[in-house]
Amino acid sequence: MPVELQTRLLRVLNDGQFYRVGGQELIKVDVRVITATHQNLQHLVKEGKFRDDLFHRLNVIRMNVPPLRERIEDIQSLSQFFLNQSAKKLQTEVKVLAPDVIEFFKTLQWHGNVRQLENVCHWLTVMAAGKVILISDLPAELKNEPIADSSNDIGTWREKLTREIARDLLAGTGDIYDRFVTEVEKVLIEEALKASRNRRIDAAKLLGIGRNTITRKISEFEIK
Repeated sequence: MPVELQTRLLRVLNDGQFYRVGGQELIKVDVRVITATHQNLQHLVKEGKFRDDLFHRLNVIRMNVPPLRERIEDIQSLSQFFLNQSAKKLQTEVKVLAPDVIEFFKTLQWHGNVRQLENVCHWLTVMAAGKVILISDLPAELKNEPIADSSNDIGTWREKLTREIARDLLAGTGDIYDRFVTEVEKVLIEEALKASRNRRIDAAKLLGIGRNTITRKISEFEIK
């Protein structure tokens, strides 16, 4: 926002009155102002690009809303809300996301945040053939969007594993079952060995498996 507009806005907030463009009658207002930004206003104040007094005038009750990729638990309900909204606007039937589509949505970065999700849901309302939206209905650019870094995701290990599986299913990766089972077994044995200080008998007891089984798995997975 240009500095001159910031000055005018500050005057309105302080005085509660303004003139219309080209008008000569003073108009009084009694309003509550809600503002939002994705920029760091404190940095802009230091750089002289945002008025310090306007920043403090606006910064009364401050709320930080995390990006959509950090609150994936909201994706399903938001998606359905936007699908309902689009159907009403277009006067057509309400569509729903298939479970694997919901899980795929949870793996995305959503750089465009909630607005991007809203636009995708509107596009799907228009373009998806059936009432249930399938992976095949998704726009190509969405399928090619980078997968979110699971280390920054909020959720349980089960949710993260689910998203990884959904991603590989979408990509058509083969041998998914054997690969994931193998990876889980390997991690279990590695962590049990760490916990037992590499004592195989104790590690086997921790896992509830036999000594011969853990010995065979250690050899199979080439665990050192």
